[in-house]
Amino acid sequence: MKHIIAVHDISGFGRCSLTVVLPTLAVMGVRAYPLLTAYLSAQTAFPTGDKAVFLDLTGQMDQVLDHWKYLNAQFDGFYSGFLGSPEQMDILTRCLETYQRPGFLTLVDPVMGDQGKPYRTYTHQLCQRMCQLAAQADVITPNLTEAAILLNEPYDPAPGGEKAGEWLRRLSLDGRRSVILTGLSLAPDTLGAGCYDRETGLVHTAQAPMVEGTFAGTGDLFASVALGRLLAGHDLADAAQTAVDFVAKSAQATVDRGGDPMEGADFEPLLGLLARPEGV
Repeated sequence: MKHIIAVHDISGFGRCSLTVVLPTLAVMGVRAYPLLTAYLSAQTAFPTGDKAVFLDLTGQMDQVLDHWKYLNAQFDGFYSGFLGSPEQMDILTRCLETYQRPGFLTLVDPVMGDQGKPYRTYTHQLCQRMCQLAAQADVITPNLTEAAILLNEPYDPAPGGEKAGEWLRRLSLDGRRSVILTGLSLAPDTLGAGCYDRETGLVHTAQAPMVEGTFAGTGDLFASVALGRLLAGHDLADAAQTAVDFVAKSAQATVDRGGDPMEGADFEPLLGLLARPEGV
């Protein structure tokens, strides 16, 4: 069993962040140790107004890492998602300085925005700091909005195959890290990802039938599945295709049930698929 540091917030209502990360990785044979960034009463897409609860846990993150160091905890990887402040970026940089070593896998999901716009809390400074953190990663999993921010390019909701390949190579920082670019559609009825594998220098694509709707937490679900496959020794192309297939199946299950996409995709009944060595 692999052991990783999982740096995420946790939402009480709406399946995203750690409520997605922990069960997904567990069924794939990965034990994730949460380094909590914040507690939210509900995922942020809900119109909760002044009823929302937000507990910033930045002040406890260094203390947690100090305790883990005291316990001589050892980890095989690191996985970060949404981050809320430059201080959290600094803490994670110190964390990686402590734990990165040969064979240690660092995946940064550079959560900064969607639909062509940065999230409300992401200032230019915070985006720049996320770029710096992502530079320390072995693998990044940006969506198209985040890729545009990382590259300082105008947002393109549908880059063609040639442009997507160019973006992937640039995002790799001259082959220093692998990239899985999510939200990439190469045909009107498909949606998936493109990836650049730093081990081979090759570009691959992964597509599945498109499911209409916007489902909360699917970015967290995608990155978790991809990470689980990578830690099990599968290559990047396999990890990307497995993640694309599982997210599509989970979204379709939600539609079939008549579920609310804002509450997240119905991934839990399908988790057994991820326990199979051959994947989804």
